[in-house]
Amino acid sequence: MNLKKSEFTVLIERRNAGAPQRVLATPFTVLIERRGLHKAFSALMALTIAVSGLTVQRLAIAAPGNDSADHKVAGDLLEAVDQGRIGHKRWSREQRGQHMVEVIFVANAGDDGMGELQDEIVRAGGMVNAVFAGMRMITATLPSKRVKRVARRADVEYVAPNRETTSTSSHLEQAVGAVGAVGGVRTVSTKTSYAGYDGSGVAIAVLDSGVMRTHKAFENAAGASRVVKSVTMLKTALTDWTSTTAYSLQPGKSAFTTYENTINNASATVPDAWGHGTHVAAIAAGRPATFAYAPDTTGIAPNANIVDVKVLGDDGRGTVSDTLEGIQWVITQHKNYNIRVINLSLAAQARESWKKDPLCIAVRNAAAMGITVVASAGNYGVNNFQQVYGNVMSPANDPSVITVGSATTRGTDVRSDDAVNTFSSRGPTRSGERNVTTGAVVYDNLLKPDLVAPGNRILAAAATSADATTPVWNQLARNYTTLTQGLLFTQAYRETQMHLSGTSVAAPVVAGAAAVLLHANPGLTPPMVKAILQYTAQPLPGADLLQQGAGLLNLQGAVTLARALRTDVQTGVWNGAMTAGTSMLATGVAALPVRQSTVNGETFNWSRMVFVGGNRVVTGDALFTKFQPIYDPRVTWVKRDAFKIGPTFWDSNNIYTKNFVAMPVPTSLLTAGVVDGTTLLGLSSPTNRTGLFTLSKSLMDMFAGGQGFTLGSGIVLSEGLVLSEGIVLSEGLVLSEGLVVSEGIVISEGFVLSEGLVVSESTSGSRSNSPLVGER
Repeated sequence: MNLKKSEFTVLIERRNAGAPQRVLATPFTVLIERRGLHKAFSALMALTIAVSGLTVQRLAIAAPGNDSADHKVAGDLLEAVDQGRIGHKRWSREQRGQHMVEVIFVANAGDDGMGELQDEIVRAGGMVNAVFAGMRMITATLPSKRVKRVARRADVEYVAPNRETTSTSSHLEQAVGAVGAVGGVRTVSTKTSYAGYDGSGVAIAVLDSGVMRTHKAFENAAGASRVVKSVTMLKTALTDWTSTTAYSLQPGKSAFTTYENTINNASATVPDAWGHGTHVAAIAAGRPATFAYAPDTTGIAPNANIVDVKVLGDDGRGTVSDTLEGIQWVITQHKNYNIRVINLSLAAQARESWKKDPLCIAVRNAAAMGITVVASAGNYGVNNFQQVYGNVMSPANDPSVITVGSATTRGTDVRSDDAVNTFSSRGPTRSGERNVTTGAVVYDNLLKPDLVAPGNRILAAAATSADATTPVWNQLARNYTTLTQGLLFTQAYRETQMHLSGTSVAAPVVAGAAAVLLHANPGLTPPMVKAILQYTAQPLPGADLLQQGAGLLNLQGAVTLARALRTDVQTGVWNGAMTAGTSMLATGVAALPVRQSTVNGETFNWSRMVFVGGNRVVTGDALFTKFQPIYDPRVTWVKRDAFKIGPTFWDSNNIYTKNFVAMPVPTSLLTAGVVDGTTLLGLSSPTNRTGLFTLSKSLMDMFAGGQGFTLGSGIVLSEGLVLSEGIVLSEGLVLSEGLVVSEGIVISEGFVLSEGLVVSESTSGSRSNSPLVGER
């Protein structure tokens, strides 16, 4: 192997633009025009998380000025516009004597193409780079002094910069309960054979730096690659500020074929020069290396298909626009490849509310199509050896997403010694928006993460160049040689392995688990997948709801519960057959299974909790014996807001999605019989461990003891758990749980930079006395 030293820079851009409240159900398109795209500038700036004690990060949100456009413009963009500063930002540069910015307009225009808004951008001296008609967004380059002029238009809801992005039986099988005689996930699993649920027939779309399709980790039983499609959004990316190439995603048009041919990446000789995407895909769906003495590295769903969607470049960088395009392509083609799961092991600062963030809009639309979206929470759990709350990243801050935190297995298969990684981001979500009338910032404060999964020193496939004679390591492995060394076995071409840590490697564990659930029960909707994973999770001792969500992934329990339910629920949702209270039990099933699992000889109780409405916690048999309206993937409910979105299609066979339209909210969100446990938690106090800071295990015990309020006639829209700003800001909490010495060096997705860039979600496999050693 050629091991070259080079500087490590993994930058991942923040998706900051957003859709206003009335565009919560903003359509997501299959029509896109590309008119030139942008050169990604390298910009690595100073770490800005600098708070002591228990900290809830308060992200910069622009204060409204006298200009009516101010409240529509993202804070960092507003600063650049008002002060005329170029700074070290990829979306800001000097061109032809003018300060130019590249931005994303979120619109509420009635016409699909937003033609009038496009014309106004051109009149303002700008250029339209990309039009995402279905989700009502435009990427454009224009003079900074003209941004407010365009923003004042009634059809403009929000404007944000196009920031940069990058990448945020086996031990894994044993640790998550994927193997064992009890539960029937996989009754046996070795390096050469296994039996049981393995994700067959389900495709996982991995939006990342690419996937080495020739790696043996992705072979099927016949030796063929399970990477069924490879596309790159970088061939249409913002390579400069002047090109004017246009594409259309309307089926039946010649431009549609041209576009598909343009993005096809199957022939790339080095599809993943960075190395992050291959590793992530293998954790979700890889098979083990077969050479002697290598450990079993079987992934969670070793027979699922992989759809490789490259949105990060060979240096680990990309743009928001690229990621939006990747999600759009998945929505367009998901039925053709049976894409049921999206994995997003990348992140961006969650500045804007989930209502406005363009990434959040995109993933909500993907979920509405029946695609389960899994995202990593972030690696911002500790700063200066103290806990930091409120650093969940985007799009993990969206209520439709399964947000995954990281746990350490401490290198053992048993679960009794597992703990939440100190670096794993804690909730609540601190994205928000400023009230136009009062000027007060209203933070989302959603209850996240949803659960945790193993994400510490995970061994999986390592990408190399396609050269059997002198293969070259991926950039991550070249920069950090410890990732591939000390593994006690010889590395072989197409079977190479490396360690990574972080929430970005915890996310594909859950993505693989989702594929296994959908293999066991293909009728599950995305909200059902999330509810099952939470309800069956194992709360870890000493960790609260904001640190671990419902607890540690328990695939054995999840499959057991999924198999007790009907297999036609999603179909019934689409055709209107599933109404509130309809039985969800499978034929011949009289009651739900026992709420406990035995994994590796240890028996534990399920959490019995599900997060709903943004910050409420519910339980009860009715959650799974009766159909709940919130299981319709088109429904979004957060606090007092509830809405429903649905797709329209280009074709009569309902294959190719055109956009999304708003629909009436269901009359009820939960049925009678569901038990609301929100009032059990009390006011939020980290000192008293109440409210959002309640220990997950304590709440599990309350639910097991029959506590909670049983709903008699559904639920009333309300705020749910309230986070007291005074308590959070005034009470400090020094990290007292200790630092786990087995956590890897946090390399990436660990810094928030002053312009909103963050490093991608991977960490090295090196051992250190502190999980923060090496953090930049």
